[in-house]
Amino acid sequence: MLGYYDNRETCRHLPRWFPAMISTDAQILIRNICRTAAGGGPQRVQPRLADDDKPKRREGSPPGTAVITKTKPQIKRPSLYRVLILNDDYTPMEFVVHVLERFFNKDHESATRIMLHVHHHGIGECGIFTYEVAETKVTQVMDFARKHQHPLQCVMEKK
Repeated sequence: MLGYYDNRETCRHLPRWFPAMISTDAQILIRNICRTAAGGGPQRVQPRLADDDKPKRREGSPPGTAVITKTKPQIKRPSLYRVLILNDDYTPMEFVVHVLERFFNKDHESATRIMLHVHHHGIGECGIFTYEVAETKVTQVMDFARKHQHPLQCVMEKK
């Protein structure tokens, strides 16, 4: 776009925003009219066809056909981690049940079952979570146990 008119004296009746509101071809035409009125020569305008803005069709392809490819994004499922509680000789069983109910949303029966599994086998699974959630649960359990002065250990491992 060439900007405002070259000869503002002959086109001063037009507003300053006028060139921004019309096409480039129309601006050239108006500039030519203003130049001609001012005594200058007209600027040459390259003729354009009505469909010059449309994308060209490749040779050899039938009219009205197009190939549309739709790619489905591949979504990778996040890695899952097991949150485990380790047995120790000092943490009361009721405290472990309370931790399972509070942080892992277990009902009393399943919390008791997990606690007994930890007591007999030395380790028990509290749940399976994504990395961030598992890390948060481990930190919450460890802080809660430390706050209540229990040596309960909670760890996470990749499933």
